[in-house]
Amino acid sequence: MSVLLKLTNVAVFVGDTCLLEPISLELKQGQPLTILGQTGSGKSLLAQAIMGLLPDTLSFQGDIEVFGKALTLEQRQALWGRDLVMLPQEPWHALDPLMKGINQVAEVYQHVQGKSQNDAQASAQQDLLDVGLADSAHKRPGQLSGGMAQRLAISAATAGGAHVILADEPTKGLDVSRRDGIVRLLQSRSIEGSLLTITHDVAIARQLGGSLLVMKQGRLVEQGDALDVLTNPQNHYTRELIAAEPKSWPDVSVALANKTTETVLVAENLAIERGGRTLFENVSFSINKGEVVGVVGDSGCGKSSLGDALLGLLPVSAGLVTRSNHTAKPYQWLKLYQDPPSAFTSSVSLGTLLKDLVDLHNIAQERIVPLMTRLNLPESILQRTCLDVSGGELQRFAILRALLLDPVFLFADEPTSRLDPITAKDVTNLLVELARETGCAVLMVSHDPDLVRKTCDTVITL
Repeated sequence: MSVLLKLTNVAVFVGDTCLLEPISLELKQGQPLTILGQTGSGKSLLAQAIMGLLPDTLSFQGDIEVFGKALTLEQRQALWGRDLVMLPQEPWHALDPLMKGINQVAEVYQHVQGKSQNDAQASAQQDLLDVGLADSAHKRPGQLSGGMAQRLAISAATAGGAHVILADEPTKGLDVSRRDGIVRLLQSRSIEGSLLTITHDVAIARQLGGSLLVMKQGRLVEQGDALDVLTNPQNHYTRELIAAEPKSWPDVSVALANKTTETVLVAENLAIERGGRTLFENVSFSINKGEVVGVVGDSGCGKSSLGDALLGLLPVSAGLVTRSNHTAKPYQWLKLYQDPPSAFTSSVSLGTLLKDLVDLHNIAQERIVPLMTRLNLPESILQRTCLDVSGGELQRFAILRALLLDPVFLFADEPTSRLDPITAKDVTNLLVELARETGCAVLMVSHDPDLVRKTCDTVITL
């Protein structure tokens, strides 16, 4: 069994501070390797070091061998696409917003594999059919849901036929059926090579099998056969990760203080169409003050569109939305975006964005630190931009920004899809607790029926 990728004492530093302690590993042909850990554990840093994508502010030490040869940064970069590929954690950073999806996949077949234009289009069409995007092949990324955009990015990244695939959180934001399909797709694309997957999803690590490395705060804490480690974990942190899967959560009590019968919003016989296709129809429900309503369904079924329609961001084709709270200010009807990068500018630091919010709405400064503590956000994050933090950290910062505005209605669109299970559990419970404490009505969209069932008062299935 040949070794396709070998790391020897690879470490990452910012100045003199070690962010990723020295780690060694081997990726063998036909044997998948999964790196499991919380947001901020150093998983993505390791992948960036392998690919040669570390920011200029970070330094790298150690040796990386690809196909049995020690390669420099420039030599590794020359392998991109055809031999070595990394699936991006955020599809919006990798897709051309002005190009139709099928063309983004086809150009890889044409320019990397050398296929004719007609053959490239045919191959791209088949790939999109395999991931459930055949009906959306001619849409641009902005017309797709977050989960659909993720599937498009994976199709484009793997079209070059690379033997070594690094998949950074490839299934986040996807419903269970789509998640399983993506795993099968990655496995099929890596038959002649191997797959290194970075994930915080224990179910994905279990499904992929092969070898498993568990990381925490830039350090390797456990490794071995994936099924052995997940069946009989030796490290306390590994056991904590497994216990944090939504299906293992205790039911959240709904009998809390500010959950009342005072109605905030009523939806009557709603129907929504997009692109000439009816997403859903005859949907009716109400949300009371302090209540948490969950919405589940396959990716692309209209979950996000429903929340946007309630906020007036998207027109309904039939039905009526009535807001009962007429004293609330417009900015107190809020949305937490599924893909946090779409809600932030990268031109200034997060601290500047937070200061602008505080100044604009006269928010008391003393409220910030306790909320940051509850969301496990270090003060140092305020010095960075949205491009310099992990997806999980950015999502928690988005939650911080929303909560500071005292929302009366919060549409939380996959609020934990970027979070590891431990943080997801804490953040979900925090959202529910704050809904009860403040009387905020919450519409929580999720691809995970276990999460919704454990935390929401009412569940709507689309």
